[in-house]
Amino acid sequence: MRILLVEDDPELAESLTRMLKAGGWTVDTLHDGVVADQALRSEDYALAILDVGLPRMDGFDVLRLLRERGQTLAVLMLTARGEVADRVRGLNLGADDYLAKPFELSELEARVNALLRRSLMGGERQQQCGELVYDLNDRRFTLCGQPLQLPSREHAVLENLIARPGRLMSKEQLAGKVFGLDQDANPEAIEIYISRLRRKLEASPVRIVTFRGLGYLLEVQA
Repeated sequence: MRILLVEDDPELAESLTRMLKAGGWTVDTLHDGVVADQALRSEDYALAILDVGLPRMDGFDVLRLLRERGQTLAVLMLTARGEVADRVRGLNLGADDYLAKPFELSELEARVNALLRRSLMGGERQQQCGELVYDLNDRRFTLCGQPLQLPSREHAVLENLIARPGRLMSKEQLAGKVFGLDQDANPEAIEIYISRLRRKLEASPVRIVTFRGLGYLLEVQA
């Protein structure tokens, strides 16, 4: 799953990016409100972390335009201004959460997990497809009760499929969620990751089913 981080403080942006990537997320880090608005129009994110005090277009305007387009991804606002009026403004514009600086990185991580759990998994900590279980808090898979260790790209593909069990996702959709702006988003590479995942799931009834020309879905076969 991809996260957009928009923060104009280089040192803080680097720290947050490092923390999020260590947690396994694909992170696009930007420093400008106009560029962030363009990215939100063209890219597919599960969460946006927006600083309020951005150059050229502040975080409030980025958020306002996002919601006016009908985009529903979760948004966490960051600000050095802790006034109630600012928090109220952000929430009224459609922010899902608000965090005032300075803050502990562990608190940000916990809020990110909570937002994604709420927006992608209906508030549930775990998502399950047969014997395959995904725990969003620690971002780990188990298969038939045993840990399922996956490289980051395979993990990202399966993470997206289990968030939508029984629903089709195209190669292009998966590529948009797996690769960041600084990476070559090659939909054909998704076929390789799907093939590897199938081999790792073959001892269970969980299957990745291909609908030629349409995409893939995760299901349990009897």
